[in-house]
Amino acid sequence: MMRQPIGIFDSGYGGLTILKEITAALPQYDYLYLGDNARAPYGDKDFDTVYRYTLQAVQWFFDQGCSLVILACNTASAKALRTIQQNDLPKMGADKRVLGVIRPTSEVIGTFSPTGHVGVLGTQGTIQSGSYLMETRKFFPQVVVSQEACPEWVGLVENNLYHTPEANHFVKLHIDHILQKDPAIDTLLLACTHYPLLMDTIKANTPEGINVVSQGAIVANSLVDYLQKHPEMEKNCSKTGLRQFFTTGDAGYFDAHASLFYGQSITSSKLILAQNP
Repeated sequence: MMRQPIGIFDSGYGGLTILKEITAALPQYDYLYLGDNARAPYGDKDFDTVYRYTLQAVQWFFDQGCSLVILACNTASAKALRTIQQNDLPKMGADKRVLGVIRPTSEVIGTFSPTGHVGVLGTQGTIQSGSYLMETRKFFPQVVVSQEACPEWVGLVENNLYHTPEANHFVKLHIDHILQKDPAIDTLLLACTHYPLLMDTIKANTPEGINVVSQGAIVANSLVDYLQKHPEMEKNCSKTGLRQFFTTGDAGYFDAHASLFYGQSITSSKLILAQNP
């Protein structure tokens, strides 16, 4: 029988923070990780470009035997997931599924906020899509959601600048902005998988009493729940504890940075995807 790992996709490194939590919760499964580092970041790209790049990656995962793919990238989840689910999956196979990170987060984010005032911090693309506003409204219509795009934060993380004056400046800037929009916010959602690496700086610039929520454990718990509710999908997933990592960028460079996100050293392989699918 062909190995059927669970596919985890991100535009770069951030999805490793999700994979870290998923493998902690579900260590027995096989996983394939792909970071599209050669074409990152996705946050400032238009909808069509993100959709084309994401669809190309999803097709690659399916070609590797994956029947379940997680878009561990908020921008791809915001700009590509719905179109792929509605337009492409019916043609790609009835036994295949693609899930994102926005819906599972929106399903629970209201439970973190006693006052019902939530702030969402994300990339330009995620914020512009309005996905968190729409999805949270479905599950928590009473919750007030404010948004703030933080375009510099991914660069700060990827350039290892977490504890610099520059990082402190841009983190403070955007936290101050979102709290000016709604001073009643008691919960800040880090709606980008890179942002947990800035957690120390974020907490240092966040007033006491405000809860800062990252997505890794939420997405992992949601996947546990999904597999329990879909035994036909669960039995398709192979379970030998395999972890394989791929990047469209330079593998050595990827490996040198990946441990910051994944919490342990990895060895990746370079994957060439056509530049204009």
